[in-house]
Formats: sequence, C-alpha cells, structure tokens
Amino acid sequence: MIKAKKRGTLIVISAPSGAGKGTVISRLLEKNKDLWLSISATSRKPRTNDVPGETYYFFTKEEFEDKIKEGYFLEYASYADNYYGTPKEYIEEKLKSGVDVILEIEIQGAMQVKKLVPEALCIFIMPPSLKELKRRLIGRNTDTKEKILERFKIAYKEINEVSKYNYVVINDEVDNAVDKIEAILKAEKCRVDRIEEVVLANEEEYMHEMLVDIN
Repeated sequence: MIKAKKRGTLIVISAPSGAGKGTVISRLLEKNKDLWLSISATSRKPRTNDVPGETYYFFTKEEFEDKIKEGYFLEYASYADNYYGTPKEYIEEKLKSGVDVILEIEIQGAMQVKKLVPEALCIFIMPPSLKELKRRLIGRNTDTKEKILERFKIAYKEINEVSKYNYVVINDEVDNAVDKIEAILKAEKCRVDRIEEVVLANEEEYMHEMLVDIN
C-alpha cells in the first residue's frame, strides 16, 4: 500500500495578458471542487465585471505599499503600472490540511514563489498564436490602443520566459486546456517524492512463502 503525503500542492498558474488564464481557471474550479483558488490583491481599478473580494482584493497604490511593508504578501509584483500580490492568509493552512491551492499570478510573482517554495508546481498558459493574442486583447474593449500595445509587448516578453515553468499548456480551446491541466495534476500526485512511505502488508510472511515456493 502506498501512503501519499497529506500536504496539498501549491499550483502556480501564469499567462500573458489575453491568453485566457482566468477563463481556464474558472472552468478548472467548476470541474474540481477540491481545488482552492487564492484571491490576489491589486492596486488597479476594478473593471465592470470585477467583484471585490472574489475576483481581487482592491487596494489603492498607497494601501498596497503599506501592505508590502507589513509583510502581508507571499509575493508581489508590478505589472503595467499596477501592483499585484498574493496575501499569505489561509494559504499555509490550506496546504497543511491537504488542499491543493492555485495561485493565479504574474511571472515576476511566480518566480518569487518558486524561490520560496521550490516544490511548487508551475504551469504557463500560452495563446495559440500572437495573432490570436492580439485579437483577444482588442476584443476585450477595456483598454486604449496605447494600453493594448503595451500589453502586447509585455506578453511577447513573457512568452519567452516559459522555460522557467514546469509545464506549458496552449489554450486553443478552453476545455482542451482544462483537460491538460487535470492530467498534469493527476501525474504530479504519482511522483515518487510525494510518497511518504510504502507499506506492504505481512511482507515478511509473504516473502518467506515466496522463497519456499521458488525453492
């Protein structure tokens, strides 16, 4: 009998803006009720479809900087002139209880987490092409042309950081991307370093019987 470690897995998911990360994670959570999504904090202004406390915890830039000084965040990063960070609260508690925790964070923050928690599972979600990425960014209708261009340039740089992650998943179609992530999570549970011990029932008695039969 194999006894797996009880501690949950810290799952870091990143993607360039427009890759559909939020949609993929939402579908993943719908299908897997045992996963827990850590809610990030940001200094950006809420969008129309944002729900404070559900999509993000919203702080002003000054409030966010005060939280940094207080050591409130597991990680934080600056992206497109806004802060993003992961509050420490509840994460360690969830992991200790065996719950798998998802962090939906930017690359800067992901590398901070990887340094602090080397066993974290890092997944990068990629758009199927730069042409499709451009179409998605424009289709949002939430940014100016200047902001879209800025996001596109940042996304191009981020895509070149994919080698720092454990896995890459191309989001050509949401359900396909979710299936791939589920397969990754299942495979990770079978890793040898996640096994606490291997217990063989009545192993000495069975070994003795086998030797007798062979002889």
